[in-house]
Amino acid sequence: MKKVLLTSTALVMTAGVAAAEMSMSAGATLTYGNFGTGDFRSNGAAGATAPDAAWSSEADLDIAGSGGGGTVTYSATLELDESGQDAGAFTISSGGLTFVYDENDIGGLTVAGADGEDDNTGDYSVSYTAGGLSASYETDTTSEDTLINLGYAMGDLTIGLELSENDNAQGGDATATTSVGYVMGDATISLEADDADDWDASVAYVSGNTTMTVAADEESIYSVALAYAAGDMTFTARQEFGGTADADSETEFGITYASGDLSFGFKYDSGDEGDYGDEAETVVTMGYVVDGATIEAKGNDQDEVEVSVAFSF
Repeated sequence: MKKVLLTSTALVMTAGVAAAEMSMSAGATLTYGNFGTGDFRSNGAAGATAPDAAWSSEADLDIAGSGGGGTVTYSATLELDESGQDAGAFTISSGGLTFVYDENDIGGLTVAGADGEDDNTGDYSVSYTAGGLSASYETDTTSEDTLINLGYAMGDLTIGLELSENDNAQGGDATATTSVGYVMGDATISLEADDADDWDASVAYVSGNTTMTVAADEESIYSVALAYAAGDMTFTARQEFGGTADADSETEFGITYASGDLSFGFKYDSGDEGDYGDEAETVVTMGYVVDGATIEAKGNDQDEVEVSVAFSF
């Protein structure tokens, strides 16, 4: 953290005539319940019996600073919460070139976490954009994993190449993935294939408030998805079929409604059977905003419930 703050000070002193800004944001949440996460319940186990509900609270304070002149811009953040303090993303940009350092939190490189959800591992990235051309490089300094992306956009056509060595271990071979996208009126065609013989293809069509997507992959798994939005309500549905295992056939649907300070949500995903918390097979949520505070109640098919009050200032 001291290195980040000292570097920020040095940049301000040496950048010449520069504009500098600082902002602060904070939030706090009080929770009562027993909602788990991914593969585990709130007590860290994966048993059939839900643990007793318990109280918990968290608070966050973020301090962000930015500055720059006509050649270079830069920003850094300091994050404080109930578990301690940490330096957030540190960014330097000049023209179309951007460097970002954010230890284990860049976002492209990931590893499966203990709770069944992916955790970020990337430490820094370098990216460049010029016209329709884009390029980026990300790495994890511990495992030496790398992620390289090249892209080009021209009118309705986009072309991409990704080289990913993301096995969370030193050494290993990179997987090369090529992608092509084309927009043709209300339809969008997407194709993606890698050198491990994996591929995906999809066609999405938009008509008014409705979007329909048809997709297929190398395992002969086909899917049809529908999304509809009208006023305060959104509805989504998706069905997978084909493949060689029972798990290859999945049914998903969800509905959300938000009007004024009141919101409601319902989701079902047969592919999440056996998971906990927000990733459970069936989840129902209700929310209400009053005087700047958000009150939320939710429950799932794993006998888990949670009530929370959150506010920001």
